[in-house]
Amino acid sequence: MEEVKASMAGSVWKIVVQEGDTVEEGQDIVILESMKMEIPIAAEESGVIKELKVAEGDFVNEDDVLATIE
Repeated sequence: MEEVKASMAGSVWKIVVQEGDTVEEGQDIVILESMKMEIPIAAEESGVIKELKVAEGDFVNEDDVLATIE
């Protein structure tokens, strides 16, 4: 199981997938907003979104787990 982690601190601007969705390596999972920039966070491997650990509007720190892929 892979954990998708935040690459920097910011707010969760948009969640692009839902639990149960199949994703491909490199596909965007979550878009963070930091310093007025949108930062896409992509899956590092293909699989199924097992759990989303954040909601839109949440603030996350660097290395916080955003989702798990199985």
